[in-house]
Amino acid sequence: MKQEQGIVVEVKGDIAHVKVGRHEECTGCGACPSSRHVMVDAVNGLGAKPGQRVRFEMREEHVLVGAFVVFIMPLAAAGIGAAVGWQVGMLQGMEETTSMAAGAVLFFLLSLLGVKLFDRQASRNQKMKPVIVEIL
Repeated sequence: MKQEQGIVVEVKGDIAHVKVGRHEECTGCGACPSSRHVMVDAVNGLGAKPGQRVRFEMREEHVLVGAFVVFIMPLAAAGIGAAVGWQVGMLQGMEETTSMAAGAVLFFLLSLLGVKLFDRQASRNQKMKPVIVEIL
């Protein structure tokens, strides 16, 4: 389990919006906007209130799955699309580079749709959210 600390900004039902300072792992990623803080939605089973400092934990496998879906899947899809595009281009007598590029772009865009669907599903799944484990 990976643990982080942050300050509760807002509470809606059993979900707390926690402001977390960026750390070394975040600065190397670049996936979040370039602010000094990141907002995290965490399950608030302890009843933390706005202004309180909390410790929350995330399951590492959820972090790894999310990183795979966001970073690796689109690249793999583009590679597969290039291979499919090359095959289609060969069968249709098209120029190979054009068909490869078209296949790569098409599969990459389709993978972005998959990323968006994964994001929606993950945001609804309580088991994938971080959990507040301690009020500091």
